Amino acid sequence: MSFIDTHCHLDAAEFGDTQAGLVRAAAAAGVSRIVIPAVERANFDRVQALGERFPHCAPAYGIHPMYTDDAQPDDLSLLRDYLAQPSTVAVGEIGLDFFVDHYDRARQEYFFVAQLKLAQEYDLPVLLHVRRAVDVILKHLRQHKVRGGIAHAFNGSRQQADEFIKLGFKLGFGGAMTYARATRLRELAATLPLDSIVLETDAPDIPPDFLERGAPNKPEYLPRIAQTLATLRSLSIEEIARITSVNVSSVLPRLSATS
Repeated sequence: MSFIDTHCHLDAAEFGDTQAGLVRAAAAAGVSRIVIPAVERANFDRVQALGERFPHCAPAYGIHPMYTDDAQPDDLSLLRDYLAQPSTVAVGEIGLDFFVDHYDRARQEYFFVAQLKLAQEYDLPVLLHVRRAVDVILKHLRQHKVRGGIAHAFNGSRQQADEFIKLGFKLGFGGAMTYARATRLRELAATLPLDSIVLETDAPDIPPDFLERGAPNKPEYLPRIAQTLATLRSLSIEEIARITSVNVSSVLPRLSATS
């Protein structure tokens, strides 16, 4: 039985230089693969180095919407170089974030569309950040069709989920699903087509409910997060591991090719 963490910021400052221990602990818990998405040009090299150092880790590269205020058009040229590498499994983390008012929405959309075009050019899936911007993201995805990807930390409506699925996307579920009060999200996890769901931690963010307040999320917790999905679906944890891994292989084909 093995799991795939489709979204883990293993390079995050909160982890310092403890990545070797984090990867070992994750493997011991049954997490066989970890996708590490970059968020800005400043961490492209670090994400690349982690992918080279740890065979179970795979890089994705993108400019996160919350970093677009400082991003420059030249960053897209550099991104192109990283996307051309055979080890790259996706373009991401990219998307839109309309939750925080002071970010320039037009600038976010400029970089998002530019990166969708790169995903088209390199025939790569995308890892989407979709906070409070689902409908606008769907509009751009219809205009700039990519080979699918993952709507990371999905928390939209059932109708929005269905639209992502129609466009070839899987939906990422993680720590937020473990909270009993997250009734709408848990209903989605329980009722969406199971072949549309993948698992993630977003470590060190979105800690599950079984952690003490303020403790960082870690990839080793993914099987415990998966147990919530198993309970909601009345399935065994082994079946959840198998199905979600198949789902990842279908949406991130380079990940299975390099495993």
